[in-house]
Amino acid sequence: MRPERKHAALARRHARVRTKVSGTTGRPRLAVFRSNRHIYAQLIDDTTSRTLAAASDAGLPEGDKTARARKVGELIAERGRAAGVESAVFDRGGRLYQGRVQALAEGAREKGLQI
Repeated sequence: MRPERKHAALARRHARVRTKVSGTTGRPRLAVFRSNRHIYAQLIDDTTSRTLAAASDAGLPEGDKTARARKVGELIAERGRAAGVESAVFDRGGRLYQGRVQALAEGAREKGLQI
């Protein structure tokens, strides 16, 4: 598949997910962005357009990408709890719920974030 079509398909899937998923003050959106090298997570309140907490694997020690994604999930859960977030709506960003995206969600659940 050509890169332009691949990116367009990802954008279509993400737009479809975003029509159904929206974060509120009581239950923000846990948005995941996955690049080839890194993974990023944000807790976003869509009513006020504010990011409540963010985490990435940029400062984490080297290892396999799935293990680093699980650590990012744990980090975002800890930072979210510090910001007063108990539960969140999961936004997989148009990606399949498998691999690194799934590991991030499981890491967040392990640290007590309700998804």
